[in-house]
Amino acid sequence: MNRSSALLLAFALLSGCQSMAPVSTDGTPPVEDSTQAPEKPKVYGSFSEETIFSLLSAELAGQRNRFDIALDNYVTQAINTQDPGISERAFRIAEYLGADQPALDTALIWAKNAPQDLEAQRAAAVQLARAGRYDDSMTYMEKVLLGKGDTHFDFLALSAADTDQETRDGLTKSFDRLLQRHPNNGQLIFGKALLLQQDGDTQGALTLLEDNPPQAGEVAPILLRARLLQGSNRGDEALPLLEKSIRQYPDDKRLRLTYARMLVENNRMDDAKVEFSNLVQQYPEDDELRYSLALVCLEAKAWEEAKVHLEDLIARGTHVDSAHLNLGRIAEERNDPESALLEYAQVGPGNDYLPAQLRQADILMSNGKTAEAQSRLAVQRDTQPDYGIQLYLIEAETLSANNQGDKAWTVLDQALKQYPEDLNLLYTRAMLAEKRNDLAQMEKDLRLIIQRDPNNAMALNALGYTLSDRTTRYAEAKVLIEQAHQLNPEDPAVLDSLGWVHFRLGNLDEAERLLRLALERFPDQEVAAHLGEVLWANGKQREARQIWSKFLKEQPDSPILRSTIKRLTGSETL
Repeated sequence: MNRSSALLLAFALLSGCQSMAPVSTDGTPPVEDSTQAPEKPKVYGSFSEETIFSLLSAELAGQRNRFDIALDNYVTQAINTQDPGISERAFRIAEYLGADQPALDTALIWAKNAPQDLEAQRAAAVQLARAGRYDDSMTYMEKVLLGKGDTHFDFLALSAADTDQETRDGLTKSFDRLLQRHPNNGQLIFGKALLLQQDGDTQGALTLLEDNPPQAGEVAPILLRARLLQGSNRGDEALPLLEKSIRQYPDDKRLRLTYARMLVENNRMDDAKVEFSNLVQQYPEDDELRYSLALVCLEAKAWEEAKVHLEDLIARGTHVDSAHLNLGRIAEERNDPESALLEYAQVGPGNDYLPAQLRQADILMSNGKTAEAQSRLAVQRDTQPDYGIQLYLIEAETLSANNQGDKAWTVLDQALKQYPEDLNLLYTRAMLAEKRNDLAQMEKDLRLIIQRDPNNAMALNALGYTLSDRTTRYAEAKVLIEQAHQLNPEDPAVLDSLGWVHFRLGNLDEAERLLRLALERFPDQEVAAHLGEVLWANGKQREARQIWSKFLKEQPDSPILRSTIKRLTGSETL
C-alpha cells in the first residue's frame, strides 16, 4: 500500500482506532508494565497520530472554507514529515490561494523528496522563477529537460519581462549555458528568443528562430516568429508563414486565430471575416470567437452581419453589454438615434457602461434634448453611485462640446461640492475656465492640483502651456513645462509645450527641434500649426507652407491652422 492509500485508510479508521482498547494477540487483556517508559506517539500508516489529526483537521477546515487553517496545517506537516504526498497537497492549496511563499516552500520540499517526479521539479522551477530566483529555477528545469518532460522555459523567460536588465542578462547567460549542453532543444531555443524579444532585439530573436526551425508539433515558435515579423513591418512574410503552418497543422486553433487577427492588423477585413467565420463554424461554442467576428464585421462596415452576431451573443448570454453598446453604434451609423438610445440604455455597470452613458448624452444634447440628457445622468448617479464622478464628467464635457459652457460650469460646481478632493473634476473645470477666458480660475484650480499632486505632469504642462501662450510669464511657464518633461520626457503634448515656450523666449532652433519631435510622435493640427509658425519665423517659409498644406488636406476646417496661416500670410489659403 502506498502512502496516499495509507493516509486515506487512516482517515477512515481513525475514530475506530481511538475507541478500541488494545488487546493481546490471543484475545486476553494485556499485562500492564509497571516500568514508566517514555511515551511514544502512536503511528498509523507510517504517520504519527499528531500528523493524522492535523491533516484531518485541515481537510475538515477546507470543507468549511477555512482555507487558512487547511494551508497552515498542511504546510506544517509537509515540513515535519518531508512526505512528497503531503507536500504536494500543501503546494496545491497554497497555489490555489495565491500564497506565494508557502507555495515556494512546499514545492521545494516536494521536489526534494520526489526527485524522479518531473511535475514536482517543474513546480519548484516555476515557483523559484516567480520569486526571482532564476538560476535556481534553471537547475530544476534542467532536471525536467533531462527527464524528457515538458519544460516551462518560456514561462521563465516571460516571468523575467518586468525585472531589471541585470536579472534578464543573468537569465540569458543561464539559457546560453544550457544551450551549450542541449543545443537542439526547441523549448530552450524558444525561451531564449522570448528573452531577446523582451530586450528589443527583434532581429536576434528572428535569426535564432529561423536558424533553428521548430520540430514537428512545435507551434509556439511559429507564432512568435510571425508576431516578430509583423512587429517589424514584415507582415507580407508573416502571413505566408502562418498559411503554410495552417496547412501543416489544420486543426491548431492558435495558428488560425493568430492568422485571423493578423489579417485584421493588415487591414484585410474581408479575408479576416472569412477566417473568423470559419473559426466560429469549427468552434461554435466559443463566444470569444463569435464576438471577434462581430467586431471584424463592424470594422468592415458589414452592419447587418455584425448585428446578427451581436444579437446572437445576447441570446447566448455572453458579452451582453458589449453587444448592446455595439448595436447602439450600428443604429447611429444608420441614422437611427431612437434605436441607439434603446440599445445604450441596456448596457449595465462594467467596462461598457460609461461609453454607453456618453453616447446617450451626446445623442440627446445634439438633438436639442439637453434637459432629458441631464435628467438621465442624474438618475444614473443615484442608481450607480460608484460612477458618480465619471457621470458628472460626462455631463460637463458633453455640455461643453455642445456649446453649453455655462451649464457645464454649473454641473462642475455641483460636482465639486460633492467631491471636493477629486483632481479630475478640478482639471476639467480648469480647462473650461481657460475656454471662458477666466485664466485666474484656471490657474487657481491647476495650482491646487499641483499642490495636492506635485508630480501631476498633465496639470504642470497645462498651466505652463497656458502661461506661455496666453501671458508673458514665459520664464515661469518654462519651469512648469520642464517639470512635466522630466516626468514624461516622451509625451508629445509636453514636447509641443516645451517647443512653444522656447519659441516665445526666442530660442528658435531649440523650438524647431522639439516641435519636430512632437509632430513625429503625434501628427496633430495644433502641433503642425506651432511647427509651421516656428519655421516661418526661422526663415523656412516654404517648409512651413508644406506642413500646413498637408494637415489642411486632412482637416480643412481646422480653426488653429486657418488662424495661424491668416495671421502670418494675410490669407486663409496657401
